[in-house]
Amino acid sequence: MKKVAIIQSNYIPWKGYFDMIAAVDEFILYDDMQYTRRDWRNRNQIKTPQGVQWLTVPVKVKGKYHQTIRETEIEGTQWAMDHWKALSQNYRRAPCFREIAAWLEPLYLGETPTHLSQLNRRLIEVICSYLGIKTIISNSWDYPLSEGKSERLADLCVSAGGREYTSGPAAKDYIEEAVFEERGIKLTWFDYAGYPEYPQLWSEFTHGVTILDLLFNCGKDAHRYMRYVRS
Repeated sequence: MKKVAIIQSNYIPWKGYFDMIAAVDEFILYDDMQYTRRDWRNRNQIKTPQGVQWLTVPVKVKGKYHQTIRETEIEGTQWAMDHWKALSQNYRRAPCFREIAAWLEPLYLGETPTHLSQLNRRLIEVICSYLGIKTIISNSWDYPLSEGKSERLADLCVSAGGREYTSGPAAKDYIEEAVFEERGIKLTWFDYAGYPEYPQLWSEFTHGVTILDLLFNCGKDAHRYMRYVRS
């Protein structure tokens, strides 16, 4: 029974995002959805001695125009150097910093993508590669898109050959389970609760930061603090 998940791309997502990728057979980046300001699409948090800090990728927003994540362009290139500087300053003391920096630094200091979707996918894929996640990653525009929130998700799952759809718990507010039942798709809800703490720099432990925090601190042992990622 092929499992499929469909979620908007995020910038250097937290560990739960990658656990969901690892839990399914195909992960569809749902970037035909509208870009939303002050969301996870173009920003995430890191740990610092002063607490959590946002790293935000500047993007071009066209007023009231219905702008999809896929269409969203990145503003300039200075942000990449600034983000790498912030990462290196706050994680250089982490046990696995050099190991992760060897493949991550070139992505920030080399040529950067022009669009947010491209950037997010590039970073997601390289992190999946490091973690040994073999899940197929595709884009929503690889498949026909139908109308209706639940109908579109269910039909994307069918187009991808899925028989089971894994959704984040926040979608319970709007997903119509009957739509999936009509198409013979099993609907399951992903549970993000109960993650164990790992050795983390800087004071009180924080779960919701970027997965880079886990990688810098734990390297190849990151799987010990995740559920579906294997060594």
